[in-house]
Amino acid sequence: MIQYDPFNWFWIVGGDESRCWSSATRAYVDTLPADAGVTRIASEDELADVLAAYGLPGPVVRVPTSVSARQFKLQLLAAGLLDQVEAFVTSQSRAVQIAYEYSGSFVRTEPMMAAGFAALGLGEAEVDAFFVAAAKL
Repeated sequence: MIQYDPFNWFWIVGGDESRCWSSATRAYVDTLPADAGVTRIASEDELADVLAAYGLPGPVVRVPTSVSARQFKLQLLAAGLLDQVEAFVTSQSRAVQIAYEYSGSFVRTEPMMAAGFAALGLGEAEVDAFFVAAAKL
């Protein structure tokens, strides 16, 4: 009997027998190794929940609705945007400056946040990627 190893396992998702999700490669594969451990699972969302418990990504990327101020500002630094954002913030209203300086978290859907990312020229996919990366810090 094969022992369950979430880091090297395969899932048949939603009854689709044509491919399996591999936690080792973090992608769908078309063929299974002969000695592969396989589990059937109802959906990609359910699989994402199972894998998240082990810190593994699933086939569905979940964009966090918010990140801590620490995560947000470290991701700005990592993305090379910190100086540009801080210059932008100083040119904004006092309310924006206070929100940036004293917020404990940054919420993806806040109007101030949307305005700031738009000013940087970032699209929805780039903002999503930013929040996903920030949540890992």
